[in-house]
Amino acid sequence: MIVLCIGVAAFIATFLGGLFALRFKDKLHLITGFSAGAIIGVAFFDLLPEAVELKNESQGISVVSFMIGLGFIVYMIMERMIVLHSSHESGCENARHRGILGAGSLSLHSFLDGVIIGLAFQVSNSVGTIVTVAVLTHDFSDGINTVTMIIRSGGERRQALRWLIADALAPVLGVCTTFFYSIPKDALSVVLSIFCGCFIYIGASDLLPESHHAHPKALTTFTTLLGMAMLYAVIQIAG
Repeated sequence: MIVLCIGVAAFIATFLGGLFALRFKDKLHLITGFSAGAIIGVAFFDLLPEAVELKNESQGISVVSFMIGLGFIVYMIMERMIVLHSSHESGCENARHRGILGAGSLSLHSFLDGVIIGLAFQVSNSVGTIVTVAVLTHDFSDGINTVTMIIRSGGERRQALRWLIADALAPVLGVCTTFFYSIPKDALSVVLSIFCGCFIYIGASDLLPESHHAHPKALTTFTTLLGMAMLYAVIQIAG
């Protein structure tokens, strides 16, 4: 029940992000910078230590580091094959088509966020809580990006809202899928390591460059540090 409620919270976070994009377009870089810091904070301050602590005798540090790298690479490939397919170099016939492809990609991305939340709670409540905080900030950014892609590609406000609803529902569906399978205890360290690599990519290679592109660097950097500091505090409180 708790996990499902968090899925609903992800829906709300995504939807609020989209509404924020429609109303406060000039502040998006600050939210994106904060999200980057939160995601990176979870990777280094929680997922990495947990992965090291949960590794069994047959899994050395080299296995953990390899899986982190694998998570980074796999997520990078997914991002470039799916999300970047909506860019101007994708060969689509018009800008509106590119916007729809981008919004659809983000919806798939939000679905995976829900899966990550559900699996994190299978590890422990503390890991699930911390991962949820990071994912919720990320979902807020996803809502922003979904609306922005549709509007910038010439779509109407009504179309942007429809895609926003689809993106907001996606993490709820992702959480629900985790009710039907579980992670073997021996695989917990591997799964957390892969998540760590994914989060490092999302924060450092996706959100950070986007937040700093053509925006005031000092204030954006401050929000990134604030996001990392907040997640560190949450992790310490959660023990």
